[in-house]
Amino acid sequence: MVVIPLSLLLGWVFTALNVPAAWILAGILAAGASALVNGSELPVNKVLYTFGAGIVSVLAAVPLFNESLDNLLSYILPSLVVGLFTIIIGLTTGYLLSRFQDGVSKETGMISMLAGGAAFMPAIAKEIGADLRFGSLTQYLRLLAVAVSLPLVTGLLPREEQGTGSTDTAGEQTWWMIGLIVVVALVGAPVARRIRLPVPSVLGPLLLTILLLSILPFELNMNPPEPLRILAFLSIGWLCGGTMSKKSLKQFASQLPTILVFIVVLIISCALLAFPIARWVGITYFDAYLATSPGAMDTVLAISSETGTSPAVVTIQLIRMILILFAASSIPRILRLFRRS
Repeated sequence: MVVIPLSLLLGWVFTALNVPAAWILAGILAAGASALVNGSELPVNKVLYTFGAGIVSVLAAVPLFNESLDNLLSYILPSLVVGLFTIIIGLTTGYLLSRFQDGVSKETGMISMLAGGAAFMPAIAKEIGADLRFGSLTQYLRLLAVAVSLPLVTGLLPREEQGTGSTDTAGEQTWWMIGLIVVVALVGAPVARRIRLPVPSVLGPLLLTILLLSILPFELNMNPPEPLRILAFLSIGWLCGGTMSKKSLKQFASQLPTILVFIVVLIISCALLAFPIARWVGITYFDAYLATSPGAMDTVLAISSETGTSPAVVTIQLIRMILILFAASSIPRILRLFRRS
């Protein structure tokens, strides 16, 4: 199959060019091209996708666990405010998007505009019945806009170097630890489904990782190795791209101007929120801008690591991401509540 070698080639090129979400984008383009050329959807093996979503969840859990309890507690209230603000803006703009654009359901519009955790959104969209193609394209367009603008904007802002929270666990990674990561990625979702957690494909592996890190010696490394990360990101890209069709792309292209307007509104709203957050938490606007950035977490963490920002950046981003996941999974319940009222 040409999709796998094409995905690897595109991923390597995008990584060399520092393209945001390089491997996910490579998977989307390769699978999308195949689906368009063949005129049929490209299905993704269920076990492979479960594994991919699980690995991404493990990646999210590791830096969350590595933040000290003091940091988490001191930033919990600002994080909740940032998270709730982002959720309200995202759900509102998503609802308006569904009203302005024909063929876009409220569920699809809302999940398209929720900022943060783009890699998780395909799994959530699938579970709540939203349009996977439209949601994925909109999410990655937002991700690209934020990721490209972040280095440009932050390069113009004054900053003070400080210590930053660690995003890696210490210690050598053994073969059995890699095996444990694979097991967590595969069994986290079924376990979460059994105990009826929302978004089991995401929250199951994430919470199981945190539980294991709490039990096991801290110096052990639960970071998925690069090959597993690449496979996970590609599987997500294949799921999104494999559902592409000429009709869906034409529909998305016709709605692009409206989508871009809402993305700009989202970015500006979060940039304005950074002013009161900076004063409240006692950090620079540079740090607050990174902490409230609507997504592109990989880019945020890279800039944070390079410039030595406050631990607030990582903590606020991670706590907001958890809130976003719960909000996204609750979209059907939110809509039912509004319909009743």
